Amino acid sequence: MKDIYQLIKRPLITEKSNISRDQQNQVTFEVDRRANKLEIKRAVEAIFKVKVLKVRTLQVAGKVKRMGRNTGKRPNWKKAMVTLNKGEKIDFFEGV
Repeated sequence: MKDIYQLIKRPLITEKSNISRDQQNQVTFEVDRRANKLEIKRAVEAIFKVKVLKVRTLQVAGKVKRMGRNTGKRPNWKKAMVTLNKGEKIDFFEGV
C-alpha cells in the first residue's frame, strides 16, 4: 500500500462512533482490507495532521441480503478505530 488516500476510504459517522469520539477521543474509518495498523497510523497522521496513539482494526463480514428469490452478499470490509492524542481533534463537519 503506497497511496495514503486509497488506504483511508471514508470516516464512519454513526451514533456509536460519535460517542466514542466524544468520550475516548477515537475516530472510526473504513479502510482498505490489506492495510495494516502501521500504514493506517501513518496515513491518518499525514492526512489530518494529528498524533495517533493507538489503532484497533477489525474485519467486518458482509451481510447476506435477499431480493425476492435471489440472494446476494455484500462485500467484507475493514474498520479501523484510531485513538488520538489528548488535545488532538478531527472535525468532519466544520462550519455546519
